[in-house]
Amino acid sequence: AATRKQRIPLAPRGPDHFFCTECGSESLRWMGFCPACGAQKPLANAPPPVPAPTGWLARAAMEPQELSKVSLDDVPRILLPYQELNRVLGGGLVPGSVLLMAGDPGIGKSTLLLQVAEALARVPGPPGSGNGPPRVLYISGEESAPQIRMRAGRLGIPGDGVYLLGETSLQGMLRWMEETAPSAVIVDSIQTVASDDVSSAPGSVAQVRECARVLMGWAKAHQTPLFMAGHVTKEGDVAGPRVLEHMVDVVLSLEGESLGALRILRSTKNRFGSTNDVAIFQMEQTGMKEVADPSQALMSRRQGALVGSTVVATLEGSRPLLVEIQALTVPTHSPVPRRVVSGLDGTRLVMLAAVLDRRVGLPLGGQDIIVNVAGGLRVGEPAADLGIALAVASSFRGVPLPEDAVVLGEVGLGGELRPVSQRERRLQEAARLGLRRAIVPRGGDEPLAGAGMHVQEVATLAEAVDAALPGARRPRSPRTNPVLAEERL
Repeated sequence: AATRKQRIPLAPRGPDHFFCTECGSESLRWMGFCPACGAQKPLANAPPPVPAPTGWLARAAMEPQELSKVSLDDVPRILLPYQELNRVLGGGLVPGSVLLMAGDPGIGKSTLLLQVAEALARVPGPPGSGNGPPRVLYISGEESAPQIRMRAGRLGIPGDGVYLLGETSLQGMLRWMEETAPSAVIVDSIQTVASDDVSSAPGSVAQVRECARVLMGWAKAHQTPLFMAGHVTKEGDVAGPRVLEHMVDVVLSLEGESLGALRILRSTKNRFGSTNDVAIFQMEQTGMKEVADPSQALMSRRQGALVGSTVVATLEGSRPLLVEIQALTVPTHSPVPRRVVSGLDGTRLVMLAAVLDRRVGLPLGGQDIIVNVAGGLRVGEPAADLGIALAVASSFRGVPLPEDAVVLGEVGLGGELRPVSQRERRLQEAARLGLRRAIVPRGGDEPLAGAGMHVQEVATLAEAVDAALPGARRPRSPRTNPVLAEERL
């Protein structure tokens, strides 16, 4: 038996463990789901071990330092000519930072990255450029150099200081990055890069994770900012392992309607500034143009007082924004009424429709409700609850809200209204744009805004409907609504 066992050939390389493609958690046994994050996907084979970093990667090692003695004088920020982008980045571009920009196909990722490359090539004396002129290495694995040159011609970019490289091999990229010593590197996109040390195909979980790790090590060792463009899935998540978003320093998401002109650059992760901050650009023939006043741009397309339209003061990071929420209610022709949303949370609309039906007395059980945020902006905070509810009530009763009114507040299941944070800043932004009336929840520690604005405080959603839509709340008779009949008794 021992002789037969010795004759059995052993596999030269095999998976010693498995890992989750969503969170990167590793396991010694194969499972049909990840025990760490609960993803209902089979665990994938782990790639073969990669040799320890040598050469230029070994220079990134540092000795331990006391936190109080770490100096920040040698870490200046690189200011770009785009104020909106500087604000989203937390005050500028940090040398050695790794940024991931994701977005739908055709949304404008390559256009914005090419404009960033041209801007970085004009920044005087960025770190890593030495005494010579700044140079930016633009590595593309999806387009050839003539195609990028044609786009630069449409955008009016001369291309001085921007060096194009069509390469998908990680080793080839590193060789040219060492030889050219660029002041910034742009990789478009990370899903097209492949390493010779990993046997899987480009775009796989193993390739994306290993290539991102090596590129991040190079950027940290050379103190050179590195941009990576990333693909997204059908669900809107970044393609590849979830660990990719944990590795990079900044995650930027470019959003917007494919047929619209506005583009929203959202910061979902930022180690050097605030998260959930946004910058608004407008896609033109000459490229992305930053919008200095997003609230004015979003409100400029509003056509007066419309039925089913409300203005809500939201807060994106540290910036107050005024957005328009539109609602439409129509009698349903299906057994189950539909709840369709765009730019909002669908479960939130279902909850608000139930509160309007139960606490206010609006019979929405036989109505299809469609709610949309104008301009392509996505609103996720509960401060927009009152605006959504009043827009639905306005559409159902056919009564418009006042044109100069702004609403904000969180709605509870009991129909009560709860105050929101930074109410003063939101109302000041509304007053700056000419709105003179506000409907807010009662209570709160912050003082109410002045500037000629009439602020009306309400305690319940029913009071807010009566204040915003006089005569619009028509309770059903007790015969058709047993809940109201019991409450009246």
